Amino acid sequence: MDPVIIVGAGPVGLALSLALAQQGVPSVVLDEGGEKDELRPARTVVLRPDITSMVERLGCTTVRDEGAHWVGWRSMRRRQDVRQLSFGDEGAPAPLHIPQHSLARGLRDAVGAQPLIRLVTDSRVDSLEQDAHGISVHTRGPGATWWRGSHLVGCDGARSTVRKLLGIRFPGRTAVERHAVAALRTELPWPDEALLHRQPPWRTGGDEVTARPLLDDVWRLDWLLPPRGELVTPDALVARVRDTLAGWCGQTPPYELIDTGVYTLHHRLARRWRVDRAFLAGDAAHLLGALGTQGLDEGLRDADNLAWKLAHAWHHGRCEPLLDSYQAERRAAVAARLRAADQSLPILRGGSGLRTYLPGAARGHDALLTDGHLGHGPLGAPPVYTHSPLAPEYAPSQTFVGTEAGAPVADVKVTTPDGTSARLRDRLGQGQLLVVLVAPGTGVWDRRHWVSAGVMPRLAAAVTALPVRAELLVTESYPGASAHTVLLVRPDGHLVASFAGVRPAELYSAADAARGGSPSAERSDRTADIN
Repeated sequence: MDPVIIVGAGPVGLALSLALAQQGVPSVVLDEGGEKDELRPARTVVLRPDITSMVERLGCTTVRDEGAHWVGWRSMRRRQDVRQLSFGDEGAPAPLHIPQHSLARGLRDAVGAQPLIRLVTDSRVDSLEQDAHGISVHTRGPGATWWRGSHLVGCDGARSTVRKLLGIRFPGRTAVERHAVAALRTELPWPDEALLHRQPPWRTGGDEVTARPLLDDVWRLDWLLPPRGELVTPDALVARVRDTLAGWCGQTPPYELIDTGVYTLHHRLARRWRVDRAFLAGDAAHLLGALGTQGLDEGLRDADNLAWKLAHAWHHGRCEPLLDSYQAERRAAVAARLRAADQSLPILRGGSGLRTYLPGAARGHDALLTDGHLGHGPLGAPPVYTHSPLAPEYAPSQTFVGTEAGAPVADVKVTTPDGTSARLRDRLGQGQLLVVLVAPGTGVWDRRHWVSAGVMPRLAAAVTALPVRAELLVTESYPGASAHTVLLVRPDGHLVASFAGVRPAELYSAADAARGGSPSAERSDRTADIN
């Protein structure tokens, strides 16, 4: 069986290969670089809680050992506190902050332990050919050769060779934002809290500076720069560091400067994300990052969305609606994020105009920026695939719960078929649908008493009869759901539909819609159906 070819061994490409391997699909990862990642402590990423769970499921241990979960978020304007949020047990789930090289190393270590993945370094793709049965790429380098695969995914960054070979345009805006960045070890007045400070009252503060904690008293500081200002010299950057620390601490405390840089952020969106058997993901498909939005978080969502669809096609034969839904869902979600950022930029960065002085305007601007940094609202909230081509037709038995259809499900505690307890997110990523029954009281009784009682036998029979493999789970409660509500969840954790009670026909129809309908005749050629 031909593997899936993945071009690019950054976090998105590595995560995609691991997600495919979890579903029994082999892959070849072609990377033009070496095996070592550049150590840049100032280059960090923020992952939302659901993506952090996804990366942990893939076997990446560094998100647990080397990532920092903030205890809170603080917004300031001039010398005033504007907003404070708490994370953790009593507040919202905390985002994870981790150096990108630590994330990549953890994913690479997981790849090394996975026999279904072959990582080939020093291999640059220079040509690509497709036919009715597969795709071939040629690489140059020490081991120049042709590679044959069932599909190909370009995860090779902003200057993607795959995108250029496919002739896909990559329009957008250049230099949307520019930041001076420093990673340093010091003590600040807000241990383990992230800070957004607008219009700080010192000369070199600029319009905005953020401080985000990492482990071991290391902080990443970002200063917003004019889009096309003069070069930031080392002396000027050190002056910013000293003035900023003095502004926050009263005087400049001892600090160790670890890494610095100047990053220019662009906004671009590829016209197409699929050309027959070839796909784009991550920075090859989109660039974003202004106003606190997180490009790598979106790239990992691409991998999560695409992996189960490619796995289904690899095992069961191509299903065009299912494969087409990747572009329909993910491109629309990223386009909405870019549109929200482009609409907000003139308001937040304009710096003049009557609306700047309206009552509550400053507070509203701070809230909007906080949304981008923390993953809330139009700038940062997880995507909802409301208009997905995989959405089932409305049925009278469908009911509303606290999760909108197409949105990621809540991470509730569930009971698995063998009677053990788990989190709902822990059951994702295995290429199967999840059917979750809301049954209050099941946690009190031994499983052997309720597994054959009430609606369970009928629901178990309905799950067995579904057109795709599914796992039946039970939960004590789900936000907004009444007793005997049945949830149908996709392998990537998005809600397909929820039903009031056991409705075998409607459940079957929704599951069939979620897989894109019946697969093509190519299924007869598949002889190793691991699912």
